[in-house]
Amino acid sequence: MKTIGVVGGGAWGTALAQVAAEGGETLLWARETEVVESIRNRHENSLFLPGIALRPAIAVTGDLEDLAACDALLVVTPAQHMRSVLAALPRLRIPLILCAKGMEEATTKLMHDVAREEQPESPLAVLSGPTFAHEVAAGLPAAVTLAVEDRPVGEALRSRLALPWFRPYLSDDVVGAEIGGAVKNVLAIACGVVEGRKLGLNARSALISRGFAEMTRFGLARGARADTLAGLSGLGDLVLTCSSTNSRNFSLGKGLGEGSSAAALLADRRTVAEGAFTAPVLARAAQDAGVDMPITSAVCALLSGQAAVDDVVEYLLSRPLKVEGA
Repeated sequence: MKTIGVVGGGAWGTALAQVAAEGGETLLWARETEVVESIRNRHENSLFLPGIALRPAIAVTGDLEDLAACDALLVVTPAQHMRSVLAALPRLRIPLILCAKGMEEATTKLMHDVAREEQPESPLAVLSGPTFAHEVAAGLPAAVTLAVEDRPVGEALRSRLALPWFRPYLSDDVVGAEIGGAVKNVLAIACGVVEGRKLGLNARSALISRGFAEMTRFGLARGARADTLAGLSGLGDLVLTCSSTNSRNFSLGKGLGEGSSAAALLADRRTVAEGAFTAPVLARAAQDAGVDMPITSAVCALLSGQAAVDDVVEYLLSRPLKVEGA
């Protein structure tokens, strides 16, 4: 695989372009004209990843048609825009590595289901795991799950993307890799609320543990494997995202815990907190599957303004006591 295309010029797309450029030619597509101009003229994404010098092997374009000449695409558009972007691309037969973390609002489908409908002839993979874009772009060590049903395709992609400091671990559990990434964003909002409300580290640890139980219940109901959910794309990403204000979702929850409204916090963001869009979709999908997800429901109530922070905390703490694992 000589040329890797990257669909999406946000912080994570740019960071993945840095990774891909270590191994060869890389073409980054960005919707924003200012991003295209910044990378082309200064070799820096000053809008989404300021201060990081981009590698010379990264070229940039604002035309989706240019990506048709690539050997594989890293698709890094937000989940709710995945379908429209894939539909706008030419019909492809090259591997698509899906890097968005979420579920489609209209259908509750995961991203690989959306991609299969819009690009049915392309082999599909999912890249997910505990990564902050600015660290990856700076070349700090990271490990991710690369889930793909076709093992030879997975091995070829791994060979092209693997670096001493960026380690993809192969899996064939595409569903599990996607569910971990989607659910952890919602749980990170809840952990941010705990931080913003100054409820303590004990409470955050308990919420991560019980949130992981929610993730596991939902994942198993949707066909994921438990070992995937306990790996990099599930528990690993959950711990990272629930522990730092570098997480957009954690920062959103922290603002809610400090008393700001969801509408105000979301209106003030240039980048997307995927968990805010995933939460109601996830709650609907869980209800359809008969899966109990009280933390997810609580986050939905906060985001919609149907409940105040203290009411949500009281609701979670007053739930019936259960046997652990239930």
